[in-house]
Amino acid sequence: MRNLIIFFRRYFNFFLFLLLEVICIVLVFQNNNFQRTAYVNSANNISGRLYDKYNNVQYYFHLKATNDSLVAENMRLHNALRTSFDSMITTNGFRTDTIRKYSDDTAHKVIGTEIRRYEYFAAKVINNTLNKPVNYITIHRGSLQGIRPNMGVISTNGVVGVVRSVSDNYSVVLSMLSKSNSVSISARLGQSKEMGSVHWDGDNAGYALLKDIPKSAKVNKGDTVVTSGFSALFPENIPIGYVDGITVGDKASTSYTIRLKLATNFFNLQYVYVIENLLKEEQQRLEDSTYKLIK
Repeated sequence: MRNLIIFFRRYFNFFLFLLLEVICIVLVFQNNNFQRTAYVNSANNISGRLYDKYNNVQYYFHLKATNDSLVAENMRLHNALRTSFDSMITTNGFRTDTIRKYSDDTAHKVIGTEIRRYEYFAAKVINNTLNKPVNYITIHRGSLQGIRPNMGVISTNGVVGVVRSVSDNYSVVLSMLSKSNSVSISARLGQSKEMGSVHWDGDNAGYALLKDIPKSAKVNKGDTVVTSGFSALFPENIPIGYVDGITVGDKASTSYTIRLKLATNFFNLQYVYVIENLLKEEQQRLEDSTYKLIK
């Protein structure tokens, strides 16, 4: 206490000067509009910058929650897309959907002439290979969350692959980046609508090949290539890639080999959406029974 008193006695003049300065500044701002306005503007500018820095730091530490909410919102929007429904010709204005498997576990009623065909499930990517002849992606969602083998998988930008094996809480996806006959995506050109199939040639994780496009088709660099909808795995019009180059091949060939820049960036894949075709089994049963009759 004695040292504190000595300190204040030694610097008494300095503290008195500061006190008088503060009193003078307050009096100036209270009695002069110009100075008061300048002070308020400066204070607001400084506090605004500080709040901006604080919000940037706070936003950084909340990125995971932000990403999770965006993924959930994207899943909701995917499920609400027109392409997730099939139009049914019926004279009844109100139709009950007999499909019972929905995220809310309730019977779903369809107004008018539409019935739900596709349902989307969001999943976190926890492992992803890129440099192997056959590449796999592990996602944190399994059979307990509604995932089964042979479901299509997409990202926010385009096609990713097909679910191959499932445990209770995890699934392994066979990536598009696989030199395997089991990964062949039915595709078509976005503009001219010609059909073909997309394969990965094992060369570069950012590119693939579109084959079986007839030479009569008009193909331009930059054209979009999308899913055809003929596969039971993917709805139509999901981006696969963009035309990067065209190989004519030998003169005897009737089709192009087109190099695509893939729509999905496999190098920074963090979230995917697994697609369940709710009418897939019905379609397969009908097709299988028809093939048996033909044989």
